Amino acid sequence: MLAWASHGPPGARPVLFVAGAATGRSMIFGDDALDRLGIRLITVDRPGLGGSTPDPARTLASTAADLHALVDVVVGSPVPVVANSQGAPFALALAALGGASRLLLVSPADEVAVEPVLGMLDDGMRGVVGQVAADPDGARAFLAGLGADGMESMVLSGADDADRAVYAEPPFLARYRAALAEGFANDGAGYATDTVLAMSPWGLDLSAIPCPVEVWMGERDRGHSPDRGVTLAARLGARHVLVEGAGGALLWTHAEAVLAAAVG
Repeated sequence: MLAWASHGPPGARPVLFVAGAATGRSMIFGDDALDRLGIRLITVDRPGLGGSTPDPARTLASTAADLHALVDVVVGSPVPVVANSQGAPFALALAALGGASRLLLVSPADEVAVEPVLGMLDDGMRGVVGQVAADPDGARAFLAGLGADGMESMVLSGADDADRAVYAEPPFLARYRAALAEGFANDGAGYATDTVLAMSPWGLDLSAIPCPVEVWMGERDRGHSPDRGVTLAARLGARHVLVEGAGGALLWTHAEAVLAAAVG
């Protein structure tokens, strides 16, 4: 069973949102612009998150197939897709299957397990990638034990002041906490699998993604990609958009612009 939700006016232009680390279908963006732009935002719990059935054998490819099935049932044709942070590899895998008509990667996680990205990482992050490769089961156990409170603390403490101010706004924080509760359902196993998959080689031919792709990064963003998505965009043959003055919270500070770009 795959749990999903719809936000915005029924019958409006659909956009699929693939949310970031440890967040389920309650995590949305641009909700105040959906009616004005005529967009229906579709969100989903990846397998093992929220109300979706756990899949102990889940892979990047199987997750993409699940998302493709959702698109087929709910929309019936390829759909514009927006992916944030750790949602990026799953959205790219969906696009590789032909499920996306257009793909916007907003503050995307990079493919940290492959060169040249691996060589750009600091020693600490490179060590984490190595630990995941050497002991994926141990990594899953550690990540699952982080819990929703630990994840919230890690994200807020690691953000710069401007991003933290966005994340600490009461409406955002309430939504984020609801999404984290979904993300850490089933004792955090779904989030742990997501992270191990994202930090392992993706096994995707990024040059063969069949739809238009854009990579949006904030000028201040130091956390999602070591070179602010330049290498990722080049590998994809994608348009690279560097937003001046924005940080890791780009998706929420520039939500309307992202939605407008998603629907062309």
